[in-house]
Amino acid sequence: MDIKKKTFYFIGIGGIGMSSLVNYLLLQGHRIYGYDKVSSTITDQLTQKGAEIIFDAQLSAVPENALSNNVTVVYTAAISEDHPQLIYFKSQGNQVMKRAVFLGELCKHSTTLAVAGTHGKTTTSSILTHIFYQTNQSFSAFLGGMINTYDTNFISTGTKYTIVEADEFDRSFMALYPDVASITSMDADHLDIYHSKENLTAAFHSFSKQVSGSLITAFGLPIKGWTYGNESQDADYKVSNVHLSQEGYLFDLITPNKTFKGINFKGVGDHNLQNALCAVAMADQVGIPLDDVLKCLATFPGVQRRMNIYKLKRHILIDDYAHHPTEIHAVWETMNRFYPNRSKTVVFQPHLFSRTQDFMDDFAHVLSQFDEVILLDIYPAREEPIDGVDSNALLHKVKNKDKKLIQKEQLSRQMEMSNNTAVFALLGAGDIGLEVKTILNHFNTV
Repeated sequence: MDIKKKTFYFIGIGGIGMSSLVNYLLLQGHRIYGYDKVSSTITDQLTQKGAEIIFDAQLSAVPENALSNNVTVVYTAAISEDHPQLIYFKSQGNQVMKRAVFLGELCKHSTTLAVAGTHGKTTTSSILTHIFYQTNQSFSAFLGGMINTYDTNFISTGTKYTIVEADEFDRSFMALYPDVASITSMDADHLDIYHSKENLTAAFHSFSKQVSGSLITAFGLPIKGWTYGNESQDADYKVSNVHLSQEGYLFDLITPNKTFKGINFKGVGDHNLQNALCAVAMADQVGIPLDDVLKCLATFPGVQRRMNIYKLKRHILIDDYAHHPTEIHAVWETMNRFYPNRSKTVVFQPHLFSRTQDFMDDFAHVLSQFDEVILLDIYPAREEPIDGVDSNALLHKVKNKDKKLIQKEQLSRQMEMSNNTAVFALLGAGDIGLEVKTILNHFNTV
C-alpha cells in the first residue's frame, strides 16, 4: 500500500474502528471522503476535521473528486459485497481493501502491540494507551472506543509503537503480525462467521503464531504465553490481597521478578481489574518500568460505555457495551459486589439476530439473575431478521417473573416506575447508549 496517496474513500466511515484510521489520515493531511448509513456524533466530528461524508449509498451521491481510480478505498467488514459504491470501485480497478488489511499495513512501520480476545479488547487497549501516554512513550493508538477525558479513539504522540485491537470478527486479526500481543478470552462468539467454537479457537491459535515477540494470555487459555490471573492461579502476573476502594480496587501485584504492594486501580469490575493486569503485563514486556506503569492505573479515566457509572437522585445507572452472555454476567457480578444490598434491574438491547439465536438460552439464564428484566427490540446492525428470533422469544425464556418488553421511547418512564432502590444496568452494543443522556435529563428533573 502506498500511504503517500492523497485521497481516501471510507465505506462505513462512522464505525468506531474506521474512524480511528480516518483520524490518523486527517492528521497526516490526506483528503478523506466517506459514506455511512446515518449521521452520528462520530461523523459530525470527522466532518469538523475536514472529512466529506455522504449518507446515500447510491453511486450518484459520491463526490466527483472521490470517483477517480487513484482513490484508495477502505471498507468495513460489516459492509455487504453488493454495496453499489464498493462494486463500482472494485470494477474500476481502485486499490480497495478491508479495514483490517489497511490497519495491518499501517502497523508494519512500527513496533505493534495488539490486544485480542472476545471480551476486554477495548478496555485493555485503552488502559495500555493511558499507560503509554502518561509515561511519555512515542506511539499511536487505534481504539475501538472513546477514552473518557481524552474523548477520542485515536491518540498519537509519535511512531515508535502502535497499539491496536486485534478483532476476531470476520477473521480481521489475521491481517496483523504484532510484535507483542495479548489474548484476553476465547468464548464462543461470531458463530455466523466461525460456525463453531472449535473454529473460533483455531483462529486464535493461528493469530498467536503471527506474534513475533511476547504473547500474554489469560490464565487457563489453551495457548502458550506469559499468563495473567488472580491470586488462586499459578499465573506469571497476578493480583493478590484485593480490596474494594471508593473508586475501584486496592491490590498487590506479583510479577515474574518482583511484588508490588498497595496499587490503586480506578475502575470497577473484577474483569476490568484483569484487563488492567493484562495491560500492565504488555507494558512490562516492552520494557516500560513497572514503577511508572502502576502509577497510571490510579488515574485511568475509563472508556465510554464500559462500566460507566452515573448517580441519579434515587438510583445508580451503569452503562456498558455488554452484548454477550459472559459480559452481562460480569456486569451482574460487579453490581453484586459494589451494590450488594440494592435491587438490580437490567435493560438489555440484544445485538444481532444471529447472536441472539446462537445464545438465546444463555442470554435468558444470565438475565434471569437480575431482580427485574427490561428488554428492547433486537438491534439488527448489518443483519436481516431471522424467523422466530426476536426479543419476545427471549423474554419468554427469561425465568424472572418481573420482566417486560418495551420500546426505547418508554424507557425513562419505565425506569421511574421500578423499585426506588434499583441499580440499573443499561446493556447492549447497539444504539442503547444514546439513551443515557435522555435518562439523565429525565431523572434529574423529575
